[in-house]
Amino acid sequence: MQGTKVVRPFPFFRAGARASQPQLSKPILTLEDVYKFFRPDQPTLRGVNLSVERGEFAFITGPSGAGKSTLLKLIYRELTVDEGRVLFCGRDIGRLTDKSIPFLRRNLGIVFQDFRIIDHWTVYENVAVALEILSMPQRLVRSRVAEALERVGLAGRGVERTSNLSGGEKQRVAVARAIVPEPALILADEPTGNLDPHLAIDILTLFEEINSTGTTVLFATHDHSLISKRDHRLISIDEGRVIEAQKGLKQWPGSGIHTLVG
Repeated sequence: MQGTKVVRPFPFFRAGARASQPQLSKPILTLEDVYKFFRPDQPTLRGVNLSVERGEFAFITGPSGAGKSTLLKLIYRELTVDEGRVLFCGRDIGRLTDKSIPFLRRNLGIVFQDFRIIDHWTVYENVAVALEILSMPQRLVRSRVAEALERVGLAGRGVERTSNLSGGEKQRVAVARAIVPEPALILADEPTGNLDPHLAIDILTLFEEINSTGTTVLFATHDHSLISKRDHRLISIDEGRVIEAQKGLKQWPGSGIHTLVG
């Protein structure tokens, strides 16, 4: 920062910009000995070390209250670490100024369990807002929104009010809003928690399709059925610590899925 000038912390993610080879070779996300306390005597996260490569898909799991949402909030800087570091593309996000945090978040797509869309807006308006805050030309906004809606299975439905949509359709709108800025990393915080099992699989498949284009996805869930149906990398939080399996439950060191999610 120089004076009041805002320095973009990750300029190589802007349209037309390129990362250097050293930047491309770094993991997209690294946590180094991270601690987070909400009570002085009981850390929610304790000594977490984690590395996520570009293009990975990983489940983050654990019992309710284990710290899944806390971990994601540290990544998008709603919370800050008490000890340790969180590195995004090699940059310590804990050192960002308040004015630089929005530039971090422009590289992230975030999807929540409760959708967080505006019911009295149209589908188009809910998705377009993610680009309009970047002051993109309307012509480009229209084409990008149309593409995002097609990717999530809502092509041609931009004029509908979101209040008229089903829960699964609302979550697809939320996913479209997350992917329309073409982020490097998608953070999904229990995105299927309010959906029935069939719709949950549909939404998981949608995230896998997004991942197949090269976007890194961290998918937080405690849903037994989703975890057991896939062989994605498994990151379990248990009593503040992380245990991993690279190929899902097939490589899980514990006695079964119930040791993961309670």
